[in-house]
Amino acid sequence: MTHKIFEVRFHGRGGQGAWTASLLLAQAGLNEEKNIQSFPAFGPERAGAPITAFTRISESKIQIHSSIYEPDVVVVLDPTLLGPAVAEGIQEKTKLIVNTDKSVNEILDVLGLKDIETWTVDATTLAINMLGRPITNTAMLGSVVKATDVVKLDSITQVVKERFEGKIGELNAELVKKAYEEVKQG
Repeated sequence: MTHKIFEVRFHGRGGQGAWTASLLLAQAGLNEEKNIQSFPAFGPERAGAPITAFTRISESKIQIHSSIYEPDVVVVLDPTLLGPAVAEGIQEKTKLIVNTDKSVNEILDVLGLKDIETWTVDATTLAINMLGRPITNTAMLGSVVKATDVVKLDSITQVVKERFEGKIGELNAELVKKAYEEVKQG
């Protein structure tokens, strides 16, 4: 990674762990001695309401303190959110990572985009199979690491195990690795 600030925008719904994913990604960066920021943007604070969370990671000091308007990566935890808010600010260089069983062409058509590097993983199915619940945030972190190399896979699994102790932590760390293996670039 260069001295550029790497910016990630997460889209999810309240209760799906989008902000937790943002925090865990930032913590992994901090553990690698990088500079980080992580913060949410909430609408009505209720389960199921759309939320956005942001992460910045850089080798150098981060002096910007605003939302992320032209992200390097957009991560979509809930495919029902695919729409204008997800497409906003996506540039030619932006990577899009989506929890879906749909094709890349279907995703880009819904968003009205073309020629965007898009990665897909059926994180919902992976989470149900491994955790017994459709909580996709840790699976999406594995996908982010594979698509970007912004932090090391070991750094993410370590912070996941620290955040979720015991059996739940181990299962979530395995989910990170499984999504890392299964995410596909379209």
